[in-house]
Amino acid sequence: MRVKPAMTESITKVLQMKPVNKFTGFSPETFQFFTDLEANNYKPWFDEHKPIYESEVLQPLKALAAALTPFFASVDAQMDFRPVKVISRIYRDIRFSHDKTPYKKHMWIAFQRPFQKQTADWMFFPGFYMEIGKEGANYGMGMFEGQKKIMDRYREQIAYDPEHFKKLTDGLVDKHHFEIQGEAYKRPLKSELDDYFQPWIQRKGIFLTKNIPLLSKNVSPLLSENLVSHMEKEFTLLQPLYDFFVEICD
Repeated sequence: MRVKPAMTESITKVLQMKPVNKFTGFSPETFQFFTDLEANNYKPWFDEHKPIYESEVLQPLKALAAALTPFFASVDAQMDFRPVKVISRIYRDIRFSHDKTPYKKHMWIAFQRPFQKQTADWMFFPGFYMEIGKEGANYGMGMFEGQKKIMDRYREQIAYDPEHFKKLTDGLVDKHHFEIQGEAYKRPLKSELDDYFQPWIQRKGIFLTKNIPLLSKNVSPLLSENLVSHMEKEFTLLQPLYDFFVEICD
C-alpha cells in the first residue's frame, strides 16, 4: 500500500519515541488487579497499589499497542498511533456522572483515524479495539456510535449490492464466532432484504465483538506473547468490513 507523507506523521512520531518493552503477555496479576479494584475503588487503595497497576496493567498495554502498531499501519496508515490516543486512561471523568468511583474497571487500546486531526470520534469513523478487565478480554471493530447519516448510507450501500456485503461478512458470525452488537431500533426498519441482513441493518450503531475468557480449558492466549499474532489474525478477518465502513465514511 502506498503511504502518503501526511499519513506517516503519526507513525513517525511513534517510531521516534522511547522503545517500550516487548509484549510477553499479560499476567494473572493483571486481572487480579481489576478484581481487587472493583472492591476497593477509592484513591488511597489505588495509590497504594499503583506500582502493580503500572507494571501489570499499563506497561503490558503499552507493549501490546506498540506490537500491534505495524499491523494497523498496514491496515490504515491514517490511524493515530500515538500511545496517548491508543491507550485509555484508568481515571474516570466523574464531573457529570452519578457514579463517583474514580477509576475504570477495565482499560482498552483502540486504533482509529483522528477526527478533524484532533481526536477519535466513534460517530464519524470505524475503529478496532481490545478491552481487558477482571474476567479476560474482548475485542472487535465497528461503528460503535455511528452518526445517523452515515448509518443510513451504510444501509443504502448494503441494499444496493447485498451480495457484495454478504461476501465481505460471510463466516464472521457462524464460522469465526463474532457477535453482531449495537443498539437496535425499537421499531424495525422496513427492508426487503432477507433474514441474513436483518441483524446487520436494524441497529443505530454496529460493531462485531468476541471474548477471550481468562479461565478456559486451555492456556489463555492473554498470558502469552502469542496474543499479538492471535489478534492480528482475528483483526485481519474484520479488515474487509473495516474497508467497507471507511469507503462509506470517506
